[in-house]
Amino acid sequence: MAAIEQGLQQKQQQKLSPLQIQTIKLIEMPVQALEQHVREVLNDNPVLDDAPQKGEDEPRDVSISEVEEKEQSGGSLEENYGPQDDDIPSYNLHVNNWGKDERPEYNTFSVKQSFTQSLQEQLGYRNLTDHQRTVASFIIGSLDDDGYLRRDIESLVDDLAFRAGIESNAGEVEQMLKVIQEFEPSGVGARDLRECLLIQLEDKKRTPSVVNAIRVLTDQFDAFKNRHFQKIMTRLHLSEDEMKAVLEEIRHLNPSPGGQIDDSYNDQAQQVVPDFQLDYENGQLLLSMPRFNIPELRINRKYSEIMENGRMSQSRADKEAATFVKQKIDSAKWFIEALRQRQNTLESTMRAIIDYQHDYFVDGDESSLKPMVLKDIAEKTGFDISTISRVVNSKWIETHFGIFPLKYFFSEGLENSEGDQVSTREIKKALREMVDGEDKHNPLTDDELVDGLAAKGYKVARRTIAKYRSLLDIPKARLRREL
Repeated sequence: MAAIEQGLQQKQQQKLSPLQIQTIKLIEMPVQALEQHVREVLNDNPVLDDAPQKGEDEPRDVSISEVEEKEQSGGSLEENYGPQDDDIPSYNLHVNNWGKDERPEYNTFSVKQSFTQSLQEQLGYRNLTDHQRTVASFIIGSLDDDGYLRRDIESLVDDLAFRAGIESNAGEVEQMLKVIQEFEPSGVGARDLRECLLIQLEDKKRTPSVVNAIRVLTDQFDAFKNRHFQKIMTRLHLSEDEMKAVLEEIRHLNPSPGGQIDDSYNDQAQQVVPDFQLDYENGQLLLSMPRFNIPELRINRKYSEIMENGRMSQSRADKEAATFVKQKIDSAKWFIEALRQRQNTLESTMRAIIDYQHDYFVDGDESSLKPMVLKDIAEKTGFDISTISRVVNSKWIETHFGIFPLKYFFSEGLENSEGDQVSTREIKKALREMVDGEDKHNPLTDDELVDGLAAKGYKVARRTIAKYRSLLDIPKARLRREL
């Protein structure tokens, strides 16, 4: 029989304190969510009051620091009464913690219109049955970000049945899809590029160039995709001028009716309240956080009296009530300290970003953006990278040249011919300018774009050019060729 050994082992383990956990949660919150969270805490903690003080003759609430002073002078509850053996009973206490004064209004900015919300709103104007409206709404929810429906009809019928419990059929789904395809932006709900472009052309006045464009996309789409214009002209008996008019019509169509996705950030459309405001006055950048101020939370005088009575009384009921209030005050102290730490962390991080990108924030010139990653700001502030990430996420700043999410200012860097680091965003801008200025009859190949950027001082590999073209939605050279 094997012997059983017993021994001690020392193990080091790091745990987050309740204050750290609460601070992390608050740091992640944008300002609107934080405002709502403060309201919830005030409603949940009956001892707290943020109402303005009344007249001098009225009994006033007391600050948490005053309660602490009284506790230190009179001894703690534990010292007065000893440890508690019984569970503390639950109390059903509630007070109205909101004063009559109006809450300060926020400046709310619409970053971009919600694509899905716009379609649902248009759906509301259609004369449909409740069942049809439900089916159409489900289809809208199945659209991709670019506005395309990349699900086959039968799959939607199955999903309606199994996921939403709605009986439908292919004919009804097809009918509702046709309704959605009549919505703005034109082309939404298409199942491929050809259908997307044709929907937009069908909405246009039937000029000769529009009619010819419909013929090209209907009968010669593969040749059109491959830029085989001579074949199209021969097969459809079009002159060179007519073909140019067709290309001009198609060029003004939107291949992505849901909206282009910017690689710098990809947030859902939303109403945002900037957490920071940056002004440029007399050659100085002035940062403020005016949208949210830590309220002066105070202890409702009724509960302060309960604390005092608990210290003086030997009644068990008074003792339990005072213990309850003490716990709520401790909870409030943790919360207020977490708010202060959030404020300090956000301000320190934003000041470090402004210092790092000073030249950019002066005039908003994108070419002035320096390569910057989370690690750079972590080193400047002394915070952990994960903390910087939480600050950057879902936070916005209002500047004198626009509203931006903080993650917009972060980008990787590449080395130029002089050995300096330049932002990838600067290189993308230079690439876009080269393509916009090229001869469309003889567009630049990727190798020529590499050479062109090298002449501007940017050392970029061919595969990097291909990657940036894809991010900027720039087709290959042969697909950019015009007649």
